[in-house]
Amino acid sequence: MSSTNKGRRDFLKNSAKATVAIGLGTSGLGSFVESCTSSKHIVASAFTTGFDQQPLPYAYNALEDVVDALTMEIHYTKHAAAYSKNLKDAATAEGIAGDSLEQILPVVSKYSGKIRNNGGGHYNHEMFWKCMRSKQNENKPGGKLLSLIEKNFTSLASFKSQFSDAGKNRFGSGWAWLYTDKTETLKIGSTPNQDNPLMNISEIKGFPILGLDVWEHAYYLKYQNKRADYIENWWKVVNWDYVWQRYATYYHLPA
Repeated sequence: MSSTNKGRRDFLKNSAKATVAIGLGTSGLGSFVESCTSSKHIVASAFTTGFDQQPLPYAYNALEDVVDALTMEIHYTKHAAAYSKNLKDAATAEGIAGDSLEQILPVVSKYSGKIRNNGGGHYNHEMFWKCMRSKQNENKPGGKLLSLIEKNFTSLASFKSQFSDAGKNRFGSGWAWLYTDKTETLKIGSTPNQDNPLMNISEIKGFPILGLDVWEHAYYLKYQNKRADYIENWWKVVNWDYVWQRYATYYHLPA
């Protein structure tokens, strides 16, 4: 096992040093990182998820006509907001307020179902908003990410087909994921409800870099029960730059 892989798993399993870094805040993170022998394994604060709901990074109507404004507003202000509120209530009750979800989810089996469901729901949605942006003229991955996808899935078309199938074939509510596993290989999978690859109880395990919400509340107002149509249109608004940033930050590569 390489020291890089061991350190990365050590972070996900037991990140005491990262806790201190979070407590120092952004201004103090740099000096803290320089003082830690294992600091190169700490995921950047930009991808550290607290318990508060962050502002939506665009207007409710910014993704029209792929995601309609009313669906976006209800999704963000009702469904996602409830996960954040319920997570904070549960964290306070269980004495874990102040930790990041990157610390909690890898050992989520230690906690209650309320932490699992709402912690997963909050983490997934905070990531999901950033996985989308206003439509681009030609929306496809940049060269580095495209090469990585082609290496792992033969072609972009093959990747999109496999990922779409993961979302379409998820029975009931859940998520489709692109994630990197412990062998540093890109994988596609799905999880039920609000589970995600960070969780130690998840059907798939790794660091997620792209997530798609396939709960009906994400698309029902516009697409009714036509999940496949929703997924097909969703590719128009994928924020490939953010996907690459997550991967590059995790592996400490140039952005």
